[in-house]
Amino acid sequence: MTGPSHTLGPSTPPRLGILLSGSGRTLINILDRIESGRLNAHVSIVIASRECLGAQRARDRGLDTRIVPGVIPGADLASLLQSAQAQWAVLAGYLKYINVPIEYRGRVVNIHPALLPAFGGQGMYGHRVHEAVLAAGCRVSGCTVHIVDEEFDHGPILVQRACEVREDDSPESLAERVFRLECEAYPEALELLLSGRVQLEGARARIRP
Repeated sequence: MTGPSHTLGPSTPPRLGILLSGSGRTLINILDRIESGRLNAHVSIVIASRECLGAQRARDRGLDTRIVPGVIPGADLASLLQSAQAQWAVLAGYLKYINVPIEYRGRVVNIHPALLPAFGGQGMYGHRVHEAVLAAGCRVSGCTVHIVDEEFDHGPILVQRACEVREDDSPESLAERVFRLECEAYPEALELLLSGRVQLEGARARIRP
């Protein structure tokens, strides 16, 4: 996969732009993986759709943090990412529609707290997803990391992790179990992407050994 032009040296870690709207737990997970040496990457900008705990956590970690309310036009998003030399856009609980810039097609990635294509789409986020899973009587749930296209919660799937749905689960207990899966699945998917092992073929993502 080829990405947007940049002037980084060959030994420079891939640079990520993180987009978020909430607590920033996924951002912290990614940063911790990077700082422990388990993910070769660098977060160069954080874009928040509103003032939130995630934005404050980003500032506390010394990150360039921008508040951009509303849906960001594709050209504006490309400009923000390129200003920070970010080669990838990583959605980390970002609740706005993404206009994928031409320069970043195939380079915007998202994680969803269900096994797509089930329980996805506009308005399906957070506890709404887990409530829907429980209401449907599902026996398994999980998370999905995928490349972002023009539809909500749609695009080539990179990694999925599954867990049991227990008889006594509440939306809160299921959410915590799924989030533990997310903490492993997202870094795994990012490592696949950043190492160049993903080949996109239409609606499918093929993983090279």
